[in-house]
Amino acid sequence: MTTGGDEIPEQPRRSRLEDLGVLPDPSPESLPVKKPAQPAEPVRAAKPLESEDARLRTARRDFAVLLGEFRRTAVLVPLDGNGDLWSADQNGVRWICAFSDEEALARFARACGDAGREWAYRAVLGARLLDVMVPLLPGPAGVALDAGSEDGGMLFPPVAGIVPDAVAVDLGGTR
Repeated sequence: MTTGGDEIPEQPRRSRLEDLGVLPDPSPESLPVKKPAQPAEPVRAAKPLESEDARLRTARRDFAVLLGEFRRTAVLVPLDGNGDLWSADQNGVRWICAFSDEEALARFARACGDAGREWAYRAVLGARLLDVMVPLLPGPAGVALDAGSEDGGMLFPPVAGIVPDAVAVDLGGTR
């Protein structure tokens, strides 16, 4: 047997099964018999991979990690005309607006249509905002981190476990 017309005899090829010393039985009786197709089983709804309780525990754990990072991080808080920390009222809650960096603050200023003015700000630890500044505000208060950002930012609401218990709002057992 030759290949490609070059008159060089082709070397017999060995299969890997031969190398292992395992050869398939080539007789027709040894070939697998194909069974007729069975009717398809009805499609069943897949079971959720994790229970609602497990997802809730995971979400709480993830939030606790974010809260811990926020408490240890210095954030930028713009100052109002009186030199106080800038805040906004939304549905009866006073939110101290904090930003992770100058770019986030600039995005917020543009979103407010007030990018032309100079924004004075202070760097404050997240823990100080939650533990010291929130209790100084009248009524329920929390911190809004990176308000106006593309991903919506992050809220640290006035609830137990985030702000001091003395100023936390009761959630009626949903904690």
